[in-house]
Amino acid sequence: MLERIITALVLVAVVLSCMFATTSQYPMLVLMIIAAGTAGYEWFKLMPSQTKQVNLIKAGSFGILTAVFSGLALYFSDLALLLWSASILTWLFSIYWVKNFPEYDGWYNPSLNVIGLVLISAAVTAIFEVWKTSPWWLMYLFLLVWGADSGAYFIGRKFGKRKLAPDVSPNKSVEGLIGGIVTVIVVIITVQFVYLNLSFAQNILFLILSILTAFSSVLGDLFESMIKRRAGVKDSGRVLPGHGGVLDRIDSLLAAAPVFAAAMYILKLIGVDL
Repeated sequence: MLERIITALVLVAVVLSCMFATTSQYPMLVLMIIAAGTAGYEWFKLMPSQTKQVNLIKAGSFGILTAVFSGLALYFSDLALLLWSASILTWLFSIYWVKNFPEYDGWYNPSLNVIGLVLISAAVTAIFEVWKTSPWWLMYLFLLVWGADSGAYFIGRKFGKRKLAPDVSPNKSVEGLIGGIVTVIVVIITVQFVYLNLSFAQNILFLILSILTAFSSVLGDLFESMIKRRAGVKDSGRVLPGHGGVLDRIDSLLAAAPVFAAAMYILKLIGVDL
């Protein structure tokens, strides 16, 4: 437990420092590229034919590829928009995969390498773009993800009876999901009431898009759990003592970040000033 707490404190300190300590983009940029490379390395180890005897050189090469590709996407904003679109489309397909696992696992094939490249790159570029808008909006995204996860954990532990996806993540319940969404709604309404000056219609739209982000975070968690279950491993890696791998920490953000970034982009296009 002590090891887990120390790791969490170090992670929080590093992330918050990159977010708030300086207006320079480089610390956050470097953090995103490192996260992308490490996540890519871990993703490759979960792929078909890699789980029994992982070729560390190939896994490292894939991690470098993911880091380089993410770096290009961070530089070329048009590429980032394409990645967000492809990522969101993939997450829509993953609903079917999660729902029908383990009866259907046709998704578990070498094409997952390309999917991982897209999902990871889309997530880090989305996080970076939200941060550039304002570090506080990135903090809001984190609050949506943490609220959905924490609310689901505590409510599910107390009242959970109906399993949400028993073959993917046996501990998650429908009641927990509801609890997580209620927690998120409290966060959203608080932010709207205290910080935003929007019309009624704009507030409703903001509420809907934020809730969609929270639902996406749950899907990201379930999808990574499904891949690990199919690969026969408990954690994606061991780089974070007491927490597993980077993918284990950002699985919810893989889905939530592109959805939230795309939502903010759409809101700006229609003239909603956040």
